[in-house]
Formats: sequence, structure tokens, C-alpha cells
Amino acid sequence: VTLLYAFLHMRQNLKYFDKMRCLRKRSAVSFLGVLVICLLFMNLYIEDGYVLEGDKQLIRETATHQLNPERYVHTFKDLSNFSGSINISYRYLAGTPLPRKRYLTIGLSSVKRKKGNYLLETIKSIFEQSSYEELKEIAVVVQLADFDSAWCEGMVQDISQKFAHHIIAGRLIVIHVPEEYYPVLDGLKRNYNDPEDRVKFRSKQNVDYAFLLNFCANLSDYYVMLEDDVRCSKNFLTAVKKVITSREGSYWVTLEFSKLGYIGKLYHSHDLPRLAHFLLMFYQEMPCDWLLIHFRGLLAQKEVIRFKPSLFQHMGYYSSYKGAENKLKDDDFEEESFDIPDNPPANLHTNMNVFENYEASKAYSSIDEYFWGKAPSTGDFYGIVFEKPIKISKIKVVTGTEDRQNDILHHGALEVGEKIVGSKKGRQCTTYLRLGEFKNGNFEITDVEHKVLFDINCMRILVTKSQKEWLIIRSISVWTSQTPNQ
Repeated sequence: VTLLYAFLHMRQNLKYFDKMRCLRKRSAVSFLGVLVICLLFMNLYIEDGYVLEGDKQLIRETATHQLNPERYVHTFKDLSNFSGSINISYRYLAGTPLPRKRYLTIGLSSVKRKKGNYLLETIKSIFEQSSYEELKEIAVVVQLADFDSAWCEGMVQDISQKFAHHIIAGRLIVIHVPEEYYPVLDGLKRNYNDPEDRVKFRSKQNVDYAFLLNFCANLSDYYVMLEDDVRCSKNFLTAVKKVITSREGSYWVTLEFSKLGYIGKLYHSHDLPRLAHFLLMFYQEMPCDWLLIHFRGLLAQKEVIRFKPSLFQHMGYYSSYKGAENKLKDDDFEEESFDIPDNPPANLHTNMNVFENYEASKAYSSIDEYFWGKAPSTGDFYGIVFEKPIKISKIKVVTGTEDRQNDILHHGALEVGEKIVGSKKGRQCTTYLRLGEFKNGNFEITDVEHKVLFDINCMRILVTKSQKEWLIIRSISVWTSQTPNQ
């Protein structure tokens, strides 16, 4: 009996201890759960704090270190704050929201000038130099950025009377941002020893452009900025489209179609919100065309990509700042329509000894760059393998430069080929047809589609005799007649 009593007592104790262990386990689990949740909240709070401080530090350091592109490129590209639109209200002075997305938006910002006014002539040049088909693909947005309401009203009347049919057709919009949305424009930092009124002028101009970019962000695939005193080349849109097509597959932030100021700078529309925020962040630091250089560098485009001939020319004689004389002209501008090459996508290669970074790709574009190889030997070549077989109407190759007139191809031929073999990286044609010889370092041929019966897969420049001089291939231009049926 004593043993039975002891056994029963022990069982009760064990049950009690089991209950206590379960309670302790539950308590421990609950405590650990609460602790984990608290730690997660603390971690999120700390991370948010670091992110905010990181953004503030970026802004401080970027201003202090003159926007060192290589230092901030990754951080700037990842800042989500730059992807949204700026929350401001626009007044439509003429026109209505676009009914459909276009290929290209052309942005102009204009203020009252003390002497002269070129805005109407600029708008006229845009429309007159465009064909009917091109007009279907463009939208022109004019921002009247002066705080003088009487001047704005007068300009709207002039624009509406002269370009009524373009407004009705949805090609032209005139907008205005009320003064209340502008940041402080007085008492700003006087960088570069600029006088106060100059600092105020260029700082306001940065804000004007930021608001214009923000408005245009979703209107088209591409955006080009012009100033309000510009003359356009004929069929400039067709030229722009050809250049964009030739750059397909390559990374770029800004393509330049004029070497002057903020004229003819082309962007992807998806980059406009970031550019607008960027101009607002540093609106008082420096002029807009300087900020654009930093923006391009921060997005990892180190080199200028500028095309010749220029499509836009500065025509104003009096500056919008104090009416000062401004005689700047772009000597690469050609007003009449010019025959810009198509240069379809292709892989480029050579067996020549390339000098420094003057690689093969620099010859196959209208950019002001070139290929430079050390003294070539008989049989050396520069090869082009097109991504798709093409019909060619015209070919033009220029070697040498003005300051290195002897670095030409003294003895060479141009050939086109068919029947590609090999892997994607090492593709080449099995058969070639010679179209002619180089004369004085140059080669040009027309009506190729009538002389070559096959669809062309390859093209090559062949050295037919060794030379002691180095070789510069300044430009290779290819015009296509049609895309063959695949």
C-alpha cells in the first residue's frame, strides 16, 4: 500500500512537471515570437534611417564633390525617388492632352526677352521642316515660363492664330506652371562668382526645364530638347529615327544632334523623371548644360555621342539673359535635307593591330570618331557581318583625317559576301564579290542592289598591298534599299 501510494504520488508530480514544462515552452515560444517581431521592426526602422541618411549624404556629397560621376553612378541609378513624377499642376494655355502616344516629343521653354523674340519662328521651323508623315509622329510642347501673365497671354494668342491647325490636330500644346510651385530664387549660392541676377536666371531656367521634362515624361518614346531660338534641318525626325535604329542594342543616355548648349539633346522618355528630379536637386549649383553632362555620367555614359551634321542651329542674336548679344553658331549644321546612312545592326571585327581604344566600332557610325590601325599588310581586313541579310543601295567609306591625311588606305578593295558560316561570335561569309577599288583613300558606289543579285550578309574592306603608314577608317556608311523577305 505504501509503495502504491508512493507510485501514485510520483505520477501526479510527473504530470505537474509536464504541465510546467509545457507552460514554460509556450511562454518561451511566445516570448521568442514577440522578440523576433520587435527585432524585425527595429531592423526596418534602422534600415529606413540608413536609407534616408544615405540619400541625404548622397545629396550633400554630390554637391560638395561637383557630382563626381564614377563615384555615384550605381547609387544614382538605383534611387527609386527619381522615378516618380513631380507633383505640380499645369495650366493648358492652348491644346489638350494628347489622345495617343507619339514617337518623339519636342520640348521648348520660353521667357520674355528684352530684345527680339524667336519662339514663333522656331515653332514654324519645326512644322515646316517636317513631312506630313513625320508630323503624325511628333508632339511639340511649348512652356511659357515667364511670370508676366500679360506676356503669356499675348504669346498664346499669337501661337493660337498662327498654328491653329496644329493645335486642333493635337500636335502642339502650350503650358504654364504658376509661380507658387517654384522654389526660392533669391539669395542663392553665387557659384563661379556669377552676379546674383545671373544665378537667379540660370537657376530658374533649371526649374523651368525640370517642369517641362516632368510634363513630357509619358507623351512619347523619345524626347528632344530645343531652345526657343532654333532653326531645324529638313526631315530632322527621319534622321533622328535612323540614328536611333543604328544604335539599337547599344546603351546610351543622351544622343546629341547639336554641339551648342541645351539644343538637340535626345533622351529616352523613361529617363525624363530622373532628369527632372536631378535638375531640381541642383538647380542653384550650375547651368543646365553643365548639369546634363553630370547626369549622363551618373548613368554610366562616359563619352559624348554627337552626330554630324547637326540637325538644329541656333538662330537667336539676342540672349534671353539681359538681351546680351549671342552670336553662337553650329558650323556642323546643314539646313537642307541630307542623306544620312542607315547602317543596319552588325558585328564588326578586324585582324589589324588596333591602336589604343580606336576600335572597329568607331568607324561604323556617324559619330565624330574613327578606327585606327597600325600599318596594315596585304590580306588584312575590316569586316562587317550584318545581323540580317540586307539589300544595299549605296556604300561610302572615307579613310584618313584632315590632320592625318596620309593615314589612308592606299591600296584596297571593298567586297560584299553571302552564305554565312560559323558561330555567332565568329561568323563570316564563304563567298565574296568585289565591288571596286579605293581611290585616294575613299570608296563610293551607288545602285548596289542592281549590281549584286544576292541578299548581302557581309561587307569587308580588304588591304590589297602592304603600307608603312597607319590606317584610319573615318566612316563607313551603308544605305539600304529594302529589307528582303525572310
